Amino acid sequence: MTESATITVEGMTCAACQSHVQRALEQTPGVEKASVNLMTGQAMVSFDPAVVAPLALVEAIRDTGYEAELPPSGRGAVEEQEERERAQAKEARELGIKAIVSLALGGIAMYLSMFGMRFGIGLEMGQSPAMGFMGPPLTRALLALIALFVMTWAGGRIYTGAWTAALYGSTDMNALVALGTGAAFLYSLAVTVAPGFFEAHGIVPDVYYEAAVLIIAFVVSGRALEARAKRQTTSALRKLIGLQPATAHVVREGIELDAAVGDLRRGDTVVVRPGEKIPVDGEAIDGLSYVDESMLTGEPAPVEKRVGSQVIGGTINTTGSFRYRATALGEASVLSRIVTLMRQAQASRAPIERLADRISGIFVPSVLAIATLTFAAWMWTGGGPIRAASAAVAVLIIACPCAMGLAVPTAVMVATGRGAEMGLLIKGGEALEKLRRVNTIVLDKTGTVTEGRPRVTRFETRAADRGDEVLRLAASAERRSEHPLARAVVEFAESRGIATAEATAFRAVAGRGVQARVAGSEVLIGSKTFLEENGAAAGGGGDISVAIDGRLAGTLTVADPIRSTTKDAVRDLRKLGLEVVMLTGDRAERADAIAKEAGIGRVVAQVLPDGKVAEIRRLQSEGRVVAMAGDGINDAPALAQADVGFAVGSGTDVAIEAGDVTLLRADLGGVAQAIALSRATWRVMQQNLGWALGYNVIAIPAAALGFLSPVIASAAMALSSVSVVANSLRLKRHK
Repeated sequence: MTESATITVEGMTCAACQSHVQRALEQTPGVEKASVNLMTGQAMVSFDPAVVAPLALVEAIRDTGYEAELPPSGRGAVEEQEERERAQAKEARELGIKAIVSLALGGIAMYLSMFGMRFGIGLEMGQSPAMGFMGPPLTRALLALIALFVMTWAGGRIYTGAWTAALYGSTDMNALVALGTGAAFLYSLAVTVAPGFFEAHGIVPDVYYEAAVLIIAFVVSGRALEARAKRQTTSALRKLIGLQPATAHVVREGIELDAAVGDLRRGDTVVVRPGEKIPVDGEAIDGLSYVDESMLTGEPAPVEKRVGSQVIGGTINTTGSFRYRATALGEASVLSRIVTLMRQAQASRAPIERLADRISGIFVPSVLAIATLTFAAWMWTGGGPIRAASAAVAVLIIACPCAMGLAVPTAVMVATGRGAEMGLLIKGGEALEKLRRVNTIVLDKTGTVTEGRPRVTRFETRAADRGDEVLRLAASAERRSEHPLARAVVEFAESRGIATAEATAFRAVAGRGVQARVAGSEVLIGSKTFLEENGAAAGGGGDISVAIDGRLAGTLTVADPIRSTTKDAVRDLRKLGLEVVMLTGDRAERADAIAKEAGIGRVVAQVLPDGKVAEIRRLQSEGRVVAMAGDGINDAPALAQADVGFAVGSGTDVAIEAGDVTLLRADLGGVAQAIALSRATWRVMQQNLGWALGYNVIAIPAAALGFLSPVIASAAMALSSVSVVANSLRLKRHK
């Protein structure tokens, strides 16, 4: 039996770091699948608990030189995300302060290097530079102190990260920056301590402290901007978490009082007034109101809530006041499940990231080799040690693979967040990448193309005086079925004031009908074929036949209107170049009529659940990439067989596992929106990877040939990472 664990990983800064952790987990016995995400700082691992324990997975990560820990037990997804948000905000704030101070000190170091080393620094404004009190020795010493402060305070993590990686036999971005700035600092320190030695060998005793300071300043500035941009990628999650109010009006022992949401218990009676947020999930027990669920489902129109209606925590009560009974708290709530699904989606990896993994695995060692060759080439051609070192350091700095590690995860995070705002729960990078290749969409009819709430429009019996009794027996048998047609029969009987009885020996045959014993009578209700297969006579023109004790007793005709949004959705799918197919277990003539009304050109009718799977397999055998949209219950096998499964939800059943995408709003327009979003995300992923790779292809040779100084290289490196994140953030505006 496979289990999964989410592990927090600290210290990863680039694609090489991510690759080290990923390989360590994949090589651990018992691990079936591992996904490490640089953006979220998380590792999602599927493992065999009989072979390896979660703590052993944590140790495997720590053995690579990175910090790792399991989330505290008893803390829900909302609480975990809140903690993560606080940590991200703290990190962004600290990096921002370090960036500002480092840049300011870098400016001072630049001034001292340009003027203090040549003239000295005067005591007063207007004093002749030649009369300065601070000459080159003291200026060098001050520069050394500035550099040492910036490197240890602002860049401390860079050097400790590089050292830790070296101890564990690996290299990463930190190693490149540490080698470059460390070389500049140590050379300058040697000049500061023994300038005469360099002068005696004909070398001008110049120092390069300002280069080390500015390189660190630009790297830290890039990380600060990156951290700020990362927070924007999770803005959708922040909005979701902000939906839940802190307190609730709860009635206990007949007294209404305010209680913290965390203190609510299942079964508590909660009071909601106009304009207030609904604290937790529940079932209305008193009152009538309309609730705005748009923040969760994307449905703009408020939804009526009356006694028996389900309400979702985090939605907004618009008009009346009502009471409801709390039914789902904590991890069981809709909001918490959405947050969990989104966290899992944002921490997942898209298949295209394998390209970045392969490149990053050899990238840092290759850069070190190029930097060594650059130094040797400049020395061999007579460039001198200073020019050679400058070019080698520029190669080390500019080649940092930050942008490569951020290229795909940032796009996935922004796209899944944007999808959630549109009422689409897309389960990660793999689903996003598969979606863009879909060219055929298969739609279930009932509950997907249609409203899924068929209504009985006609009821006929063989004996008019027994009409109510036949309907009572039929509704009693159907009450135990969850099929939409069964609900239609029960609701029709209730509308006529007919009370149902207890059914025994109940048996349901998927796609055909039900059999039960009610009040001493054997009741069969379903298709004509079902009745005939069970030895009962069938006939008449209705959609549902009823047999009592083996004899046909009545027929019912039902109608299930198509959704008001179906026609537009089908049109949008065709505009995207998709072939639209409708599968249904309904009769061919009924299915053809609905398909014609919806604008669907291809229909496969009278198909049982296993027949839907076979039809999807047939389409796939033709080389088609097939998406299936269904209700996620009866259609679960077909959803699993399809290349991409769309589970059409209603806002309260968001944890449907069969689909790759859950539509929180029962609207097929979400299918077209998801595919369009996927294609836009794929373009952004390609642009990001193209920029990250192209940047290094151009920048490394330029640095090796001496066209870029180490300081300019550090600024360009920081800009490359920020540009990748900024490009991904464009998806937030996708429409």
